[in-house]
Amino acid sequence: MANRKRNIQMKFWVTEEEKRLIDEKMSQLPTKRYGAYLRKMAIDGYIIQVDTTDIREMTKALGSIGRNINQIARRVNAGGPAYQADMEEIRERLEQIWQLQRRILLSQR
Repeated sequence: MANRKRNIQMKFWVTEEEKRLIDEKMSQLPTKRYGAYLRKMAIDGYIIQVDTTDIREMTKALGSIGRNINQIARRVNAGGPAYQADMEEIRERLEQIWQLQRRILLSQR
């Protein structure tokens, strides 16, 4: 072992599904050796990390506006008045959603 170029062994466990996915990806390449494939992916592969902060903000705003619309709809369906302040709040929330959406789309460029 002392004369080996690669003298450190690494081991890890995978599920059957993970093994199937590794085999599937490996079949697209000319190599048939797991060691060569996994070493190449570990060293040269890349990880995509997506920041979903804006999307979470938009989802929260959509939930809030949805609750407000439901409250207004219940009141109107029960014969009550629809208040101008309610409608204005919905418009403001919609504007927030549009701003978030524009920010998300611009960050994707």
